[in-house]
This record gives sequence, structure tokens and C-alpha cells, in this order.
Amino acid sequence: MIYLVRHASAGGRYTFDRDDTDRPLDPQGVLQAEQLDMALRSRSIERILSSRAVRCQQSVAPLARFLNLEINIEPDLFEGSHFSATALIRKFLDHPSGVVACSHGDVIPEILGDLIKEGLQIKGGRSCGKGSIWALSSSSEGQILGSYYPSPLEIN
Repeated sequence: MIYLVRHASAGGRYTFDRDDTDRPLDPQGVLQAEQLDMALRSRSIERILSSRAVRCQQSVAPLARFLNLEINIEPDLFEGSHFSATALIRKFLDHPSGVVACSHGDVIPEILGDLIKEGLQIKGGRSCGKGSIWALSSSSEGQILGSYYPSPLEIN
């Protein structure tokens, strides 16, 4: 199972006066990160991957602390990296335990579009809101299955 997470709320890109990569979570984003932790902490997670953007790392930090896992910075999850990000996600679809991968609003829809072309079957909505989760898995027949959760509180 791969939990593909859109980073939590981080305020406005154009109102942040430093490098956008350094933009942190805002108060709503901190709450979303805590909800993400609560939603996924009981899952079988062995690995946490993140874009190098601070907001992505902060989104998965509470979960990483709880599970005592390192956040692995993955360049392929950064903005504008969708082709390599899709290859990365494909690599983990058959992973025996859970992987959490935190990325961006331009990358995740592109990954999903690539996977839809390969037969991804989607259950539920289709979006990519901040703090949302896509749960992706591969069936024994090799079919890719995906479910969208607009809020971590909706994953069960």
C-alpha cells in the first residue's frame, strides 16, 4: 500500500518572502499533519518519503516521529517531477508494507493520470486537496487500485 499525500496547508506561495521550498505549514496545516499522523499510525508503514519542500517534510513529521522512522527526502517527489515520480510510485506498488510519500499539487494528479492510462481503478472522488491522501495498491492480478480521501479523518 502506498499512501500518496498532498502536503498540508502552507499559506500563500506569493505572500511568502523567501524561497518557496522553505515555506512552512500554517496553523491549519499543522492540524492536518496531526490528523495525518492519527489516520496512518496504526497502518503497517515501513518507509516515509517526502519532497525536499519544508511543507512536505512537516506534513509527515508527526507520523515519522510516532513510528520512529526517518523521512527520506526523494527528489522525484518535488514540484515538476511527475515522470520520475510516477516511476518511483510504480516501484513501491508491490512493496510488502506501507509507504507514505508526500508530494505536491502538480505532481500527484500527473502520477494519477499516468496510472489511469495503465488501468488504475478509482474508488471515490478524484481530487488533490491539501492534506488529502490517495491510497494506492496493486491487486494479485496486477491491477492498480486507488481510493481518495479528502481528509485524513476519512480514511478507515
